[in-house]
Amino acid sequence: MKQFFKYVFASITAYILLFILFAICIAGVIVSVTEKDEVVIETNSVLKLSFNYTIDDQDIEKPFNFFGGASPNIGKATGLNEILASISNAKTDKNIKGIFLDLNFIGAGFAKIEEIREAIIDFKKSKKFVIAYADYYYENTYYLASVADQIYLNPEGEVLFNGLSANVTFFKNALEKLGVEMQVIRHGKFKGAVEPFILDKLSPENRIQIDAYLNSIMNNLSTKIGQSRNLTPERVNEIADKWITQSNEEAVKCGLIDKLCYKDQVLEVIKNKLGLKDKKAKDIAFISLDKYRKTFTANKGHGAGKIAVVYADGEIVMGKGEKGQIGSETFSELIRKLREDEKVKAIVLRINSPGGSAQASDIIWRELNLLKATKPLIVSMAEVAASGGYYIASPADTIVAQPYTLTGSIGVFGLVPNLQKLLNDKLGITHDYVKTGEFSDFGRFDRPLNTNEHQIIQNLVEKIYDKFVTRVSEGRQMSKQWVDSIGQGRVWTGEQGKGINLVDVIGGMSKAIEIAKYKSKLTDCRIVEYPQPKSQWEEILSLLTGDEQVKSLLESEFGAYYSLHKTIESLSKSSGIQARVPYQVIIE
Repeated sequence: MKQFFKYVFASITAYILLFILFAICIAGVIVSVTEKDEVVIETNSVLKLSFNYTIDDQDIEKPFNFFGGASPNIGKATGLNEILASISNAKTDKNIKGIFLDLNFIGAGFAKIEEIREAIIDFKKSKKFVIAYADYYYENTYYLASVADQIYLNPEGEVLFNGLSANVTFFKNALEKLGVEMQVIRHGKFKGAVEPFILDKLSPENRIQIDAYLNSIMNNLSTKIGQSRNLTPERVNEIADKWITQSNEEAVKCGLIDKLCYKDQVLEVIKNKLGLKDKKAKDIAFISLDKYRKTFTANKGHGAGKIAVVYADGEIVMGKGEKGQIGSETFSELIRKLREDEKVKAIVLRINSPGGSAQASDIIWRELNLLKATKPLIVSMAEVAASGGYYIASPADTIVAQPYTLTGSIGVFGLVPNLQKLLNDKLGITHDYVKTGEFSDFGRFDRPLNTNEHQIIQNLVEKIYDKFVTRVSEGRQMSKQWVDSIGQGRVWTGEQGKGINLVDVIGGMSKAIEIAKYKSKLTDCRIVEYPQPKSQWEEILSLLTGDEQVKSLLESEFGAYYSLHKTIESLSKSSGIQARVPYQVIIE
């Protein structure tokens, strides 16, 4: 009986605690919604930019924002769109006298960093100052810092400017130990997405393509850093090749760093620029990005006509898709709605996707192709728009990409696991089947594919590859032979893609919107973003389902290896033929 009451009281206590937690959530949401945080910008302010979080294309509300910044991923993560709008507004804001880049980390690849960098270059036309400081610089943070008027480094810090490397993790040997054989059917000699499961090192073809796009990225970095620091690209490459910046004094001597200073000394420099020589550091009116964003309304334009900016971010999957995925059903419905909306005069499709399901890509392609027949379709590529990501880009009137964007990867593959050894030899599990025809048990995972089954999948892969090549050929007005020659699953940078007609214009979102305005012949219009980000309340409800909580815990536990977990999880859930880029390549 005591045990009975013990469990009853324990259950009651658990429900009470859950109720209290839910009540706190509701109260927090009410406060966050009703509270009017009026931010006042002082007359001598400095916009402080610190990017210690993952930068998405759009603003994303994180649950429990009202509890404070327990981690960079809690609270409102300012999206690239708002970062660019803030820097643009600060250029003409008479109260903002300069920008302070406080950089130790930036959660973005070079393509997004390039857009922020271009915005700061434009900001400098106002003759306002830009100062950068960090305890340590890596290639990505230094690339952003290189646009500053002065670059300062902690005397005990470091500049890890020693070139780029690409890391690919291979699972073949681990799978063999488990008794798992991955059977691959593909078209495209460069289709590296499957290599981690069938090889223990890079194939010669994959090594060639990674070497090519890695050097393309490095050459662009060297050129633009050289322009900002009055160095030749050759000199910047030499500094990286010889890792001259191992010594901080050498980093100053070679021209990458202006001065070694502690942060208090940098604050003194900022004080002097603001005319606060006799004041204390606390008198500097710094304003953070998230607070500054509340002080103005971004110029989204006026007029009856609209340009829709549509974000396609994540893996392409069949159905509705989850958060961080491009679901064929959900996304197609959105494109159809915009196509039928007479007020929408043009579409800017922002793609940040490694691809995914070939069928889902074709479903989305269909809607985009129909849309293109009625109004201008401009594609803006972010970090990656390859394989299925390029498939859905191919109908566009104009494709805009950054030099550092990874694109192309025109190729497809099928991945069929054979678990016979794992089940039979290691677990002692066997299966037996009764069937009515030769192919009735097609898709079994407890034996290898036979010759006929392998040929069936190969035929399907070839058919889908031919369709992929045809879509690109028609959309880009190139011969199928040419598309096939630059296809084969090969990945290109945006800079390389422009040279082979996969990309039309080098630039970012602002360039894509500018082109959309021109093609739609709109002198004044409204810029409207889709899909609308979830509210904080919706995010909290999704958290209470457990999915987001589990993902946060996994990301926290796995740390730098979380991307590997996502790769395995994604491929394990994949079904059908895939048009996917080898996005597990890590550039650092």
